[in-house]
Amino acid sequence: MLNVIWAVMILLAVVYGAMTGNMSAVTDAALDSAGEAISLCITMAGVVALWMGLMEIASKAGLIEKLTRGISPFLKFMFPRIPAGHPAGEYIATNIIANVMGLGWACTPAGL
Repeated sequence: MLNVIWAVMILLAVVYGAMTGNMSAVTDAALDSAGEAISLCITMAGVVALWMGLMEIASKAGLIEKLTRGISPFLKFMFPRIPAGHPAGEYIATNIIANVMGLGWACTPAGL
């Protein structure tokens, strides 16, 4: 459904731009937005790579396991169907901990 909404919005913008004689503005806006999207993707790739590396170091050091044990009662309450010791528990715990600590960008790789 969301794809249909976006397609209709894009189609309406192009039709309106053509009808009002602003097709060059529509084209310029599309190209500028594409450039910004590429810049955002490159920035995000770097930040996600940084946080993934830090999370891997924390995992190898045993920090993630300790923090997971610390919030395991909460995790068992929130996710009762996840078996004890399942890797998904650590990923969920890492995401929750990163959110609670306000690490913003660190939540994305943990959630993925």
